Amino acid sequence: MRKEFSSIISRKIKANEKLVFMTGDLGYNALEPVIEAAGERFINAGVAEQNMVGVAAGMAYKGFNVFTYSIAPFAVYRCFEQIKIDVCIHNLPVYIVGNGGGYGYGIMGATHHAIEDIACLSSLPNMTCWIPAFVEDVDYCLNKIVDEKKPAYLRLGLGKPYPNPVAISTINQVISSESPEITIIAMGPIVHNALEAIAGKQTIDLFTILAVPFLKFSDALKTSIERTRKVIVIEEHVGRGGMAEQVLSRLANESLFPDAFVSMHAKGYPSKLYGNQSFHQTESGLDVASIQNEISKLS
Repeated sequence: MRKEFSSIISRKIKANEKLVFMTGDLGYNALEPVIEAAGERFINAGVAEQNMVGVAAGMAYKGFNVFTYSIAPFAVYRCFEQIKIDVCIHNLPVYIVGNGGGYGYGIMGATHHAIEDIACLSSLPNMTCWIPAFVEDVDYCLNKIVDEKKPAYLRLGLGKPYPNPVAISTINQVISSESPEITIIAMGPIVHNALEAIAGKQTIDLFTILAVPFLKFSDALKTSIERTRKVIVIEEHVGRGGMAEQVLSRLANESLFPDAFVSMHAKGYPSKLYGNQSFHQTESGLDVASIQNEISKLS
């Protein structure tokens, strides 16, 4: 998704002189269009993420809207205190962009994975986390981020286009069934595993949710849950503080009590080994076969 992100940001920076882009010395072969579009408003802060966020907060205090960019674990964990104290408490328009969310950086290991990032950042005041699932979602998320002018986190991953045209909003129905038996909710690009798992099935409603926290279910999602009474949430993120807990909280608030609820989430490093992203998804039971198995249990 980072090339789509780069293209969209380049257009926005050309059109808005208050936008500033900062990188933690990352983005080779992706951010070159941003450099050209931003000129002096493109700043390489170096391998100094804490300082980058502090400087971004200072610039935001003076009236700029600032994007900071790095790979997701460096963008979030190394400067969590600065995001909390400098950005969120003051409700400043600093937008944290993390590339390679989840196990995106695979073989590079735990230092380069971000499987707790949503739990960390969504707990902070004034912060909204945006998790595009398809490449077309990036534009929607960036429009919301820039329009809202408040702390935001954009989690980028490996993107593919929607399989069918969708009028994109915060909650999207990707696949609909005339007689649904199971409602699946996916967070981020792991939705592509879900799409492969349900190929040929006619009894699945598949949704994505792009923001955490989200205020309410869409009418379509609420209706689907009421009809199926069976919910599976799939996320490349640990269970605690992730999308499943958000969905459970909203179910309780809306007095919706499904008969079955399954949380499929990242489980860390069960074998204590590292591999590519697919390896870690399989270890966590987020691969296509595991999703098909959970569907079979509920069918």
